[in-house]
Amino acid sequence: MSIFDLCNELVFMASDMKNIPDFFSSQVSDANRFYLDTSLRSGQPLTVVCGGYECCQPEYRINRSDFPFYCIEFVARGKGKLILKDSEYALFAGRIFSYGPGIAHLISTKPDDPLVKYFVDFVGPGARKILRKCGLTPGHVVQVASPEVILHIFEDLIMNGETDSPYTPMLCSTILQQLILKTAETAVIENKHTTVAFSTYQSSRELIRRNCLTLRSLDEIAGECRIDSAYLCRLFKRFDSQSPYQYLMRLKMNVAAQMLQAPNASVKQIAYELGFGDPFHFSRAFKRVFGMSPSSFKSLR
Repeated sequence: MSIFDLCNELVFMASDMKNIPDFFSSQVSDANRFYLDTSLRSGQPLTVVCGGYECCQPEYRINRSDFPFYCIEFVARGKGKLILKDSEYALFAGRIFSYGPGIAHLISTKPDDPLVKYFVDFVGPGARKILRKCGLTPGHVVQVASPEVILHIFEDLIMNGETDSPYTPMLCSTILQQLILKTAETAVIENKHTTVAFSTYQSSRELIRRNCLTLRSLDEIAGECRIDSAYLCRLFKRFDSQSPYQYLMRLKMNVAAQMLQAPNASVKQIAYELGFGDPFHFSRAFKRVFGMSPSSFKSLR
């Protein structure tokens, strides 16, 4: 047995010791999942049972004929295939789908580009009604225009779900309602033209993410994406809440924040490594994102 397999076995042994539900898949390379005591009812029309994120292994495959809870899943990265009620869908970043009691579903990943996805399971007398009203009736698939917004809501849900507090059930219920409403607000009406445009936006966004350390300007971003800069800006305006350059700066500043945690980190050196010829320009960009200068951030750390 390899060290990787041993670590996985220990993780799932620990999970069993904590009475983690058996419907949590073991076909994952990384996961962060929480499970709430459903006897602690929140008094809301929706009660969260569990949630989290999963980095799927290449052989990941879930095939269920039924499921005891309502579920919403969100694809953050990777590609795969989904079969819901005998209809087949491609899975890629920004896809959200729902299922629940009586809804057969098969989820699989592409081995060379495994899925990274978030999920939340829930119950409640108002669950089906809210889902139907917001276009997420169990058995449906939607595409959202702002995946980053949905991702942040899921991260907030996980953070609160892991908190041992008497307010946790109600907080998670409230965040779930926000997730459903935000999905409805940012859902894209899919047609052939929209699908092509969104695909271009997604590939451009991924290129920026992968090359954020070397890209410096909008023109360089457009060149890397091989499309006109004006068209790139229109795509981000249509499908995102930020411009391509703002997205690049946020990625760079996230890297900078990690680098500043090193004991001997130099603001000037970090600015140079991230492609800023002027440390003052770097400091201004950092402050726009985090609300404080790199030096102040470093002193807090």
